[in-house]
Amino acid sequence: MSGEHRFTASKSPPRFGALKVPHRVEWLSDNGSAYIADTARALGLTLLFTPVRRPESNGMSESFVKTLKRDYARLAVLPDAETILAKLPGWTEDYCEVHPHSGLKFRSPREFIRLSA
Repeated sequence: MSGEHRFTASKSPPRFGALKVPHRVEWLSDNGSAYIADTARALGLTLLFTPVRRPESNGMSESFVKTLKRDYARLAVLPDAETILAKLPGWTEDYCEVHPHSGLKFRSPREFIRLSA
């Protein structure tokens, strides 16, 4: 993995300091590198894993991250980790309740579930 920047909370105290999430936040991982678990624990996140040998689960989580970056993070001023953590609940709520998804016939996930019931 030459040239790949590896983030760990222990290596970046100037950026994150002693910051921990104020409430339970679940972080979905694809059973990848061990440094993810260390970072999650350092930030107070609850680490969850996608099922083994189920690439569609990993695809869904990667799609979520891509959408979060493209439609939310890149449009916001994010000077520090505290700002990001404060915005995440609102972004997630909007993603689940309002944001249209092409795979759900341009409905939000919650709207799709309500109409499917």
